[in-house]
Amino acid sequence: MTLNHIKISKGFVIAGLMNLTVLIFSRFFTNSTITEFDPEVMSNFGIIMIAIWGLAYISIAKNYHQVKWLVLVFAVEKLIYGCVWINWMLNHNLSEVYEKDIMAGLFYSIYGINDWLFFVFFLFVFFKLFEKRMEH
Repeated sequence: MTLNHIKISKGFVIAGLMNLTVLIFSRFFTNSTITEFDPEVMSNFGIIMIAIWGLAYISIAKNYHQVKWLVLVFAVEKLIYGCVWINWMLNHNLSEVYEKDIMAGLFYSIYGINDWLFFVFFLFVFFKLFEKRMEH
C-alpha cells in the first residue's frame, strides 16, 4: 500500500483524535482510577499534555512535509510513551484496573498499542520525507 499525501494527512488527524480520546477515557479529568494507577505519567497534567500532543499532530496534518524534524520528534515521543506502557504492563495487574473502572482498564489496555502504531507511522513518514529530500 502506497501512502500518498492525503492518506498521510489523514494519519496525522487520526493520531491526534486518538490522543484526544484520553479526555473521554478520563471522563474529562474525573476518572481518578487512571491517575491512581500511574500518578506520574497519567496525572491530570499528563492527560492535558497527551491532548496537547494530539492537537499538535492535527495542526501539521496538511503541512507535515514542511516540518520533517518535527515528525521525528513525534516518533520519539510515541516511542517513549510506548516504552513507558510496556514497563507499566510488566509491573502492574491490568485486571485490578478493570475491577475498579472499565474505562480505565480499556485505556491502559490500548494506549500503548496506539503509541506503538503511531510511532511506526511517524517514523515511516519521517523516512519518506528524508528520502524525498535526498532525491532533490
